[in-house]
Amino acid sequence: MRTPGEPARPLHQREEVYELAADVGKKYVIIGNGIAGTTCAQMLRKNDLACDIWLITNEPYPLYNRVSLPRFLQGVLAEQKVMIRTREWHDEQRITLLTETVVTRVDTDERVVYLDRGGPLRYDALLVATGGWANPLRVPGAEGTKRIYNFVTLDDTKEIIAAALESKHAVTSGGSFIAYELTEGLNVRGVHVTWLMRGPYWLRTTLDETGGRLVDEIARRHGVDVVHGEEIQQIVPANGVPGRVITRTGKEYPAEVIGVGLGLTLNHGFLADTAIERKTGIVTDEYLETNVRGVYAAGDVAEFYDTMVDRHHTMGTWDNALAHGRVVAANMAGGHEPYLDVPTYTSPLFDTNIAVMGIAETNNPTLESVSRSMPGDKGGTDYRKFFFKQDRLVGAVFIGSPKGRKKVVELIRTAQRYATPAERDGLFAVR
Repeated sequence: MRTPGEPARPLHQREEVYELAADVGKKYVIIGNGIAGTTCAQMLRKNDLACDIWLITNEPYPLYNRVSLPRFLQGVLAEQKVMIRTREWHDEQRITLLTETVVTRVDTDERVVYLDRGGPLRYDALLVATGGWANPLRVPGAEGTKRIYNFVTLDDTKEIIAAALESKHAVTSGGSFIAYELTEGLNVRGVHVTWLMRGPYWLRTTLDETGGRLVDEIARRHGVDVVHGEEIQQIVPANGVPGRVITRTGKEYPAEVIGVGLGLTLNHGFLADTAIERKTGIVTDEYLETNVRGVYAAGDVAEFYDTMVDRHHTMGTWDNALAHGRVVAANMAGGHEPYLDVPTYTSPLFDTNIAVMGIAETNNPTLESVSRSMPGDKGGTDYRKFFFKQDRLVGAVFIGSPKGRKKVVELIRTAQRYATPAERDGLFAVR
């Protein structure tokens, strides 16, 4: 085992490290160095100076702030402001960071993780915090055509910025946060954007027609062409990059760059040969442990049991992943701490903002909701939507003024009940 202050050992010495550490400290392997994985590693080290920690990522970077990528795309933040951790930090914490490394399989009987280079790594406890892969656009003309982008990684963002500087027209497709953030980023870069959405309004699993119409108005006010009931059917390339797109109804739009926000496929295929239960994500209990003892999941990839709504689900927010990282570190080290939190996602919305708190699912038949738009403090329009499960407040959406957001989060956290229409209406006055 390394002594305090000794730097991480190189990749080819890993098996030697295991032999030295076998009877000294616990061995933790964390797959995925996003905010869930890196937070877990940091907390494990804080609480156990004798353990060995391996943190694995397929990307070339230490932890960076994915929530800051939209502002980096817009040119508001410099790249160095997006970075959160350095390689030196990992050395100081004695966390062995393995970049550009892919896990090929896991043997949960022998407790071994196999890599595409180096290894294998033995573990006492394993965390899978791998997030997901962005779903690509698969239509005629897409294959082999450059400047068709997802928007998930730092490298994605760098490529989009370079393409935006050489483009006049863009088409974005999707009704997700990713599609919206691509739309705004390209618009701020001076590219004329046509935003296609298959559904009747943006974020249709959270908003309603009133909220969706408000988002359309905001985007159009900034020069975006918003088109509903459409999706890209074909791309017509020109010199290896897009020239125009043809939609499902035959309309055509010019585009030298295309951005797509078509959801994620969660990354857990490398567990196929294990007994670990997987559905949409990796199924865990409220302690973030899977059905295989000693194996945990956190962040976007975890299909965790949420005691707030008494069911399993996935949640792809930064706050949720951060909280998962803290809880799972305690439990990997032998604790028994349930995940109990109110995840919040906030994002700029051109000249306003949106906040989603707790469980805000329009398509969830177990939830009821009320919504309202009202005049904003500065002449704009505010929108509020509240979600209830058996009279208990479990989620909310704010567009516009953030006043009252912290209070609402606390009301959700403390399981406040609102049984009558008058009680529910009173929430719109919370500031």
